[in-house]
Amino acid sequence: MSTKSKTGLIDTVEGLLHGSKKPYGEGPKKILIVSPEVTPYANVGGVSRVMAHLSQSLYNLGYDVRLFMPKFGFIDEKSDFELKMVYEGLRVPTDNPEKPYILSNVKMHQQLNSPTVYFLENREYYELRANVYGYKDDAIRWVLLARGAIEFVRTWEEWVPDIIHANDWQLGSLPDYLRRRYVDDPVVGEIPCVFTIHNLSYQGMFNHRDVSDYDSDDGKSLMANFFDERLLKLNFMRRGIMYADAVNTVSPTYSREILKPDHGEGLDRLLTENRSKLSGILNGIDYKEYNPATDRLTKAKFDMYSLGKRVQNKLALQLEFDLEINEDIPIFGFVGRLEGYQKGLDLVLEIVPTLLKEFNVQFVFIGGGDMGIASRIRELTDKFPKKVGGHLMLDFDLPRLLFAGADVVMVPSRFEPCGLTQMEGMRYGAVPLVHKTGGLADSVQAYDSDTDKGFGFVFENYSSWSLFAQVVRAIETFRRKDVWAKIQKRAMSQDNSWENRAQLYVDFYEKGSQLYLQNHNRKAGITPDSELFS
Repeated sequence: MSTKSKTGLIDTVEGLLHGSKKPYGEGPKKILIVSPEVTPYANVGGVSRVMAHLSQSLYNLGYDVRLFMPKFGFIDEKSDFELKMVYEGLRVPTDNPEKPYILSNVKMHQQLNSPTVYFLENREYYELRANVYGYKDDAIRWVLLARGAIEFVRTWEEWVPDIIHANDWQLGSLPDYLRRRYVDDPVVGEIPCVFTIHNLSYQGMFNHRDVSDYDSDDGKSLMANFFDERLLKLNFMRRGIMYADAVNTVSPTYSREILKPDHGEGLDRLLTENRSKLSGILNGIDYKEYNPATDRLTKAKFDMYSLGKRVQNKLALQLEFDLEINEDIPIFGFVGRLEGYQKGLDLVLEIVPTLLKEFNVQFVFIGGGDMGIASRIRELTDKFPKKVGGHLMLDFDLPRLLFAGADVVMVPSRFEPCGLTQMEGMRYGAVPLVHKTGGLADSVQAYDSDTDKGFGFVFENYSSWSLFAQVVRAIETFRRKDVWAKIQKRAMSQDNSWENRAQLYVDFYEKGSQLYLQNHNRKAGITPDSELFS
């Protein structure tokens, strides 16, 4: 078994105290990212794309970054991905005396010039499941992943990371295990751990907005054993925040919003107490994948210097949804989960009938989700067949045509930790119309007609009237073709690439390592030089 020398930590601490710029390790830093899903292996939520693109960008910068995720049953290792067994018979402790271990395997997939991906293989909890989420025993599946990652690092002889990056509530137990169950372990006990909040509104296997004081989890007790019913009542998100060395959200504005009760989802006080280790990093998009100049899923290829070609995609979008074909009619597009409360479709569907009656305008909706929302959109398509189109199910190809053909991409979310749709639309010349919240506020600058600056339409008050006003403003601005073209070009010129974001994560990992060492120093009674002479 490989071990990490205790003297290594002492040397690192002494280096930090006496001016070393390297808080951990030498040479390329080794990073393990643990996530419930990573594209292209599993692609349900936005976290899958974020993890894939972040890891690739870090890899391109020269970091030894690797990923750890479940091997779900739909991952075809015979035809799609050639996986290699690297650890057979991994014993993952459950803390249950009757069934003390769950046996699993770890397989690996390695593509040329890409990060290594490890898969935790277990027949009962992953391979026999058709979906990533949605099972009564999901709590067991996620603590198995968290502890499986730790045990793999602890017992494998080939590679030990310098830092572990856990993601979202599903992996909130990982920092807890690492800091309390493994605190004295010679291998993993010294590894800093950071935690990313992708959406604070999901915290565990229960409705955190409706929990009694008796069932409330303060995070201070040890993790329940895998088969204890109490596991279903644990707040994984709370524990990730409490025990990670550093915490970030997926946009700077969201990191400030969640400090207040309106957006804190019951954890605002905890987050305020841990404010010194909280930060926000805006997500990015893959500029190679989302490139209008090379995209094969669109009718015509173009860039900001050949915007005239873009109209072919608009006509193709109208044809695809059987709308009136007319380049002078503005198209407003929506791509995302059909959900009323967070995604703002309650506001959109309230104002669309009036807009369709008063203006020559078209709407296209793409996405799956709430059947009630889908039914209301179908009613609109039936009533206004040449003005409203809908593909009311998950689709990975059609959104590209919408981004490349729609004039406006709408993201009217009540709250939005980051949002990727507005960035993807901007990349293709669709002008964003957003609510001023979270990552939408960070990525979209409101258009100011007086100064001719900005590249989007932004409403501040979350109301149908505020949204209506910005839609009308966009319609009127669209009629001025020269002005609209300049707005499009400014939107397309924004740098939302992961290459631009990856360095911020390098700084985040550095912060997590420094905070870990500071906490370790306090417990060990080591006083930094800055405090010796104060």
